[in-house]
Amino acid sequence: MHELGIIVHISKTLEDIAKENQLTEIGSVTLEIGEASGIVFEYLEDCWNYFKEKSDLLKNSELKMEVISGITFCEDCKQTYETVTYGKECPYCKGGNTFLVQGNECNIKEIEAC
Repeated sequence: MHELGIIVHISKTLEDIAKENQLTEIGSVTLEIGEASGIVFEYLEDCWNYFKEKSDLLKNSELKMEVISGITFCEDCKQTYETVTYGKECPYCKGGNTFLVQGNECNIKEIEAC
């Protein structure tokens, strides 16, 4: 389960930001998560709820998650398509010369301070 490692990394980043801005409590954190990232939202939320109980900064915080669609580009026909629906094979030309353009991210989009 790499979700716990992600939450640990995010919490360290939040602690640094809080220290920089003299924040004592964070109300919510909004993450942008790619649908092709392999992150399981339910596991991430469970890890957040576990970890926030051990942090004065995050103890009353809410985790919000937004999905970034997976988009793949085909180098053969120069088309883009939905990654999750079609996978690696281009639905237009049936070629496999493709790469993920977006949808593998995990970004902190917004932090709400109390």
